[in-house]
Amino acid sequence: MKYKIWKGAVRRYGCFAIAGTLVLGSCTKKFEQYNTDASGTSNQELGADYKLLGVPLQQVQQSIYQVINPAWDMQLQQNLIGDVYSGYMGSPTPFLGNQNNMTYSLVDNWNGQPWSDAYNGVMAPVQLVIKNAAGQYPAFVAWAKILRVEGMHRLSDIFGPIIYTHYGQVNEDGSVTYDSQKDAYYAFFNDLDSAIAVLTPLAQGNATKTFTNFDQVYGGDYGEWVKFANTLKLRLALRIVNVDPAKAQAEGEAALAHPLGLLTTNADGFTIDIGSVQHPLNVINNSWGDIRFGAPLGSLLEGYNDPRESKYAVAATDPAVAGKIIGVRNGIDIDAKGRYGNYSALPNFPNCAATPWGSVFSKANYVQLMTTAEAWFLKAEAGIRGWAKAGDAGTAYNSGVTASLAQYGVDAQAAAYLADATSTAAQYIDPKATVAGANDIKTGNQDLSTITIKWDNSATFAQKLERIITQKYIAMYPDGQEAWSEFRRTRYPKLFRNKVNYSNGAIPTDKFVRRVNFPLSERNTNANGVAGGVKALGGPDTGGTPLWWDVN
Repeated sequence: MKYKIWKGAVRRYGCFAIAGTLVLGSCTKKFEQYNTDASGTSNQELGADYKLLGVPLQQVQQSIYQVINPAWDMQLQQNLIGDVYSGYMGSPTPFLGNQNNMTYSLVDNWNGQPWSDAYNGVMAPVQLVIKNAAGQYPAFVAWAKILRVEGMHRLSDIFGPIIYTHYGQVNEDGSVTYDSQKDAYYAFFNDLDSAIAVLTPLAQGNATKTFTNFDQVYGGDYGEWVKFANTLKLRLALRIVNVDPAKAQAEGEAALAHPLGLLTTNADGFTIDIGSVQHPLNVINNSWGDIRFGAPLGSLLEGYNDPRESKYAVAATDPAVAGKIIGVRNGIDIDAKGRYGNYSALPNFPNCAATPWGSVFSKANYVQLMTTAEAWFLKAEAGIRGWAKAGDAGTAYNSGVTASLAQYGVDAQAAAYLADATSTAAQYIDPKATVAGANDIKTGNQDLSTITIKWDNSATFAQKLERIITQKYIAMYPDGQEAWSEFRRTRYPKLFRNKVNYSNGAIPTDKFVRRVNFPLSERNTNANGVAGGVKALGGPDTGGTPLWWDVN
């Protein structure tokens, strides 16, 4: 894909109309537009079979990880942020003369896209549904709130403070107030609690399903949505454990104690059916060649002799590394796309085993946003922290690994894999570096993980946490946004530091990139709101300022 095509994409499409039954407004201050049906279809017509409520939430499901728009949208929303910062993927393309996100020269015209997508595709339709369903259709309100939390926590984990509880509330000066990240997270917990309280009795009483025709994840199953909400609550509880431990434990233990529980089997995984839409990663990888497999993840998989390696990447075709699975390291000197374009590409997604799901969830084409393996690893971490109802940490850890291997159809190797107490991450040797040896990560390098696979009850807390997060990191692929967040929270697994840093000191190389600065569109149209957001951030609006929950 040519840069000239999508350089201005954020500015041209910052306010866009979604194809479909509804046309929704965009910018965060145009709340009234979100409550107007501009398609010419009456509310009475849309209300038949809950369409007025269900159609907007279809948009939400396909906007959390953007699949509605052309693939360049998701490329900017996530691929050139979380996917590369997580080490899951690397780009062979030296965008902007190699001064871009990967080399810490953050690009405003790229990084506004997550913000635009979240407010156009998540907040606006959710607000519409809550308004129209209030008092009459509590199940739709609950469903909308869960989707809102899933979408907006990802946005907060990119920027920090966001507009959440003040959404649609325009101040006298025309600004909209930002929530601190702490306030946003507390609101996330409140939304999840509210939704769980509504959906739990419906699930327990086998109530008639109301949103089946619009649910692209669980087919309208209330119980599955409660399990997902509980697991999401536990994810967010652990996200804040280093900065707000009492709140984290209270919320986490409530999720663990809920009678419907967490995601348990691979059929429970949070995967969004995208129908005939081509997975954006397939376009970015195959058609444009702008993304390749990531070096840090490749190092772990190779060193562990991990049976998922061939599911996650394809062998390189470059003569210097032909037949090997070798990823691209981000933040290095890249003079031309051809230098690394033939390193390991990604597989076609979805790339799981043919039938990892139950019959209700037999999606042929989907986007994955939470695996059941993650739920087990969340329980494992809660276990080493001594949280009530977490169960035995080692058992949960082994269950997480096994679930992930089963997801890719290689669980026959689970016993041998889990018994491996010696294998560690492999060295990364890059024979095509512009300066010989410049990109290598050899044994003894502080960026190379030495954690092994086998669970060890006698290990230190830090070793147990690193083991859990390393396997969790492997299992969550390819959702780089969540992996990047977990790396910032825990500093696990070990990733490779940049060799090239064009941030002019704003992002210390040893600290990695911590966030993305607020969008140019917001600074131009909501300057007072942004000023409040920066104050709540507690540091300069740069990629080097850590988020509220990022204290490592």
